[in-house]
Amino acid sequence: MTVHTTERRLVSDRTGGPERGRSRHAGTCVAMLIWSAASLMASFVLAIEAVALAGEPGKVFSCDLNAVVSCGTVGSSWQASVFGFPNAFLGLITEPVVLSIAVASLGGVRFPRWFMLSAQAGYTVGLGLAYWLLYQAVFDIGAVCPWCLLVTVATTFVFVEMTRINLIEGHLPVPPGARRILLEAVRHRLDLLAVLVWLLGLALLLVSRYGAALFA
Repeated sequence: MTVHTTERRLVSDRTGGPERGRSRHAGTCVAMLIWSAASLMASFVLAIEAVALAGEPGKVFSCDLNAVVSCGTVGSSWQASVFGFPNAFLGLITEPVVLSIAVASLGGVRFPRWFMLSAQAGYTVGLGLAYWLLYQAVFDIGAVCPWCLLVTVATTFVFVEMTRINLIEGHLPVPPGARRILLEAVRHRLDLLAVLVWLLGLALLLVSRYGAALFA
């Protein structure tokens, strides 16, 4: 099966027939919309908490459930303001861009390759930052923040969906042989399965790291 044949099957699977000028990635764009909205909501809450902590250090929040699950502990760490301002502000800036891409794509807009590759690169950096912060929270700070976890999960799903679009559209510089295999994988949504397994692994990591203290 050629790469082009696989692409035509992907389009047919999404639309129920030949492409009709509407969004070629409706389901993927809806998923991006939902997860980026979730990340934006979490970033908004974290930004409010950061401002509250700046005015009242040691403030207790509703998500400060115990010594391990504590927004205040994570928000008071230096890792919560890597660039000199609360990390949550980055989400307030970047997630509306992703929302705009998802909504415009749903309307049938096809962005140029340079734009989608720029968005991919930017979100890859954001994904790396999210997982670096998760690593810091688990192994250095010793506490996790529920809203931060939501940002990490949402960022993971948005990254996968954006990568899916860029792969199908041929934006990513992938060798033909590898691209054919990847196209078949995303056609059967093995990418989604891989993400679910990955997130399950992270959940098991948290449980093995903190055990019953997570729920104390």
